[in-house]
Amino acid sequence: MAVPKSKISKSRRGQRRSHDRLAMNTYIEDAQSGELRRPHHIDLKTGVYRGRQVLEPKSDI
Repeated sequence: MAVPKSKISKSRRGQRRSHDRLAMNTYIEDAQSGELRRPHHIDLKTGVYRGRQVLEPKSDI
């Protein structure tokens, strides 16, 4: 069984964990509708992806 050779300080442990956080989601403003959406994702309100109509537009019912 592996046993640590010496104690890892709180500072050293924190430095190692400093990059483990989750990245925040990125949103861009859609050029046509002005709505916020994720890059490389379909705009669900209009149903458009890369200038092509992929889905039926969502109705506000």
